[in-house]
Amino acid sequence: MSLFVFRNNTVEPFFPKDYSFSGYDDISEIPSEVEGYVWFYQLPVKAGTESLIQEIRGCSDKFEYVLSKADHSKPFIAFTMDRGQAVSFDSGLDVMTAVSDYNSRLLEAERSYPNLRILDIHEFTYRYPEDELIDWRFWFISQMGMNPRLSAPFQVWYSKKLDQIALKRKKCLVLDLDNTLWGGVLGEDGIEGVKLGGDYPGKAFHFFQESLLALSKRGVILTVCSKNNEADVLEAWEKNPFMVLRKDTFAAWRINWNDKPSNIRELAEELNIGLDSLVFLDDNPSERELVRQTLPMVATPEFPERPYELPSFFKSLVENYFRVYSITSEDLNKTEQYKANARRAEASRSFVDLDSFIRSLDIRLTIEAANSFSIPRVAQMTQKTNQFNLTTRRYTEADVRRLVDSGWEIMCLGVEDKFGDSGITGCVMVDGDTIDTLLLSCRILGKGIESAFLKTVLRLMRDRGVKTVKAEYIPTPKNSQVESFYDRCGFTCVGVDENGVKSYVIDLASANLAVDDFYSIILE
Repeated sequence: MSLFVFRNNTVEPFFPKDYSFSGYDDISEIPSEVEGYVWFYQLPVKAGTESLIQEIRGCSDKFEYVLSKADHSKPFIAFTMDRGQAVSFDSGLDVMTAVSDYNSRLLEAERSYPNLRILDIHEFTYRYPEDELIDWRFWFISQMGMNPRLSAPFQVWYSKKLDQIALKRKKCLVLDLDNTLWGGVLGEDGIEGVKLGGDYPGKAFHFFQESLLALSKRGVILTVCSKNNEADVLEAWEKNPFMVLRKDTFAAWRINWNDKPSNIRELAEELNIGLDSLVFLDDNPSERELVRQTLPMVATPEFPERPYELPSFFKSLVENYFRVYSITSEDLNKTEQYKANARRAEASRSFVDLDSFIRSLDIRLTIEAANSFSIPRVAQMTQKTNQFNLTTRRYTEADVRRLVDSGWEIMCLGVEDKFGDSGITGCVMVDGDTIDTLLLSCRILGKGIESAFLKTVLRLMRDRGVKTVKAEYIPTPKNSQVESFYDRCGFTCVGVDENGVKSYVIDLASANLAVDDFYSIILE
């Protein structure tokens, strides 16, 4: 994505090569042909406190002017200001207050501008001592306000921040038990003998479990993969008074003596998520190496050797794999949704045929236009959904808002049945008579919902006068399961290019758009 950077110093080495830049402190031009904007004003270099404070306040005024004039349908990323190299002749509180006021105005602006995202530069700069943050030689030669030696780590950090803004993260944490969630070995030390709570090291493991519980409440799925006797673990979950993570905390588990790569594969299959969505934690280096060699797509970080390192480890875990800029309502209910899926799978085994099972679920499909509440979720699904995604085009929140404003029809699918509410788990994005994007979460597949959703959307398009609808299937390494989906829904393939992209068309006047009465469809 090509963005335009407003800056007051030389910052080119810190951003991708396709970015473009304003002149120093120049806000006279706000280009319209770019895909978005970045505001990166660093602390001015001034010796006098009063003049420095005045310039900081001027930066705030310039920011608010540019933000008000820029295209509000495009992403706008603003960095906070760090106090940095300010020279103070007294307590320095005046400068600190001015910087704090500047940052507060950025944060306040975010409430009024949905396209604005604030990045805290201190998250990057705090890692380095003050004398490493700026090289005065480069300041005087080229007005570079940050040491160019930091450009590589800055770009890594910035790339992670862009992923967080796009709501990209891992979905599931796979946890070992012995010496990972508690100290000691359950099979040898017993329920009361493992180290959990009380004095060190038990209090460190207790803190770690509390942290993981908080993570699960923010939408990360917790599972267990442990070599243990399952009955012993179930008893420990029930009876150990210091246990924070209990049976109901986990969406699934494999507690047996099988090899861990096989168990991890089974967990991914049960949850219907890709192996590249998993992070595996285990204190045993040989188990970690086996998973790395056998399942390289599973993220397997080093686990700390000493329990007192667990807080720092947890912070890095969140930062590297699970942090996003904002949490959707669907994220908050992830564990319960996957547990409900497990109950559905168990219930299906008692039915002789699929139709009878689907009818028993009392499925309710809610289809509604994307709005300010659901747009973040739509953007998140375009970024994360791979398997049932016909074109795998990625969109940010700002992109989705711009498409809605330009007249696209973007409809969300909510799914609920007798086992629970899966939330918004599908969307279709339509430009006139063309389906640009059609995707559904894998956890709702296998019950015909995908066909019912598409046919309902096609009926709505027919009702508003559309005669024919065009669509595409763009192959990726992960979406082969939907290669013939449009064929099964009555579309005609009218071309295949050299990259395997299939073009489709359907005549709505003659198409069979009937939906089985298994589903209760609610249009809002």
